[in-house]
Amino acid sequence: MSAVQDLSGEIERLKAEAAHWRARAEAAEALAERDVLTPALNRRGFVRELSRSMAFCRRHGTEASLLYLDLDGFKAVNDTLGHQAGDQALIACAEILTRNLRESDAVGRLGGDEFAVLLLGTDAKGGKAKAVSLAEALTTEGFRWEGVTHPIDASIGVRTFSGQSEAEDWLAEADAAMWVRKKGR
Repeated sequence: MSAVQDLSGEIERLKAEAAHWRARAEAAEALAERDVLTPALNRRGFVRELSRSMAFCRRHGTEASLLYLDLDGFKAVNDTLGHQAGDQALIACAEILTRNLRESDAVGRLGGDEFAVLLLGTDAKGGKAKAVSLAEALTTEGFRWEGVTHPIDASIGVRTFSGQSEAEDWLAEADAAMWVRKKGR
């Protein structure tokens, strides 16, 4: 074998290795923004998506609504049925939310039993209507545990995009709206 053939072989091997590591890095990056338990974005991924969407809304004058959900009675699920049942409730919640949204919308699990939904191109009226329909879907579909379907109840706060400069500010406003709803229940 000539030196040129050896060098060509080594170049091809290095190209293949670089492609392998690039694919692994992309996979790791994608995992860094996905919730480990549910089919939703994690807080980091959701805030990133929220920031991008806010920039889009500012640039194009587009409306958007942010829904902040807190599961009602979730501690009781963990206490009475166990943590595996609680995990199943969280997974079912994310699945129900995702099934009832458009591809352009985003679902994130912000931590514990708190979720957020971003609705692009949706005004306040549409955001409130979607909150009602999602609450109904969660209660109706619920989650199955040991052959029994249990409803998922949630308090949902809605805030429309009004030029907020930071994603965390918008989340805090939606969270505050959720607490107003939760206290009123």
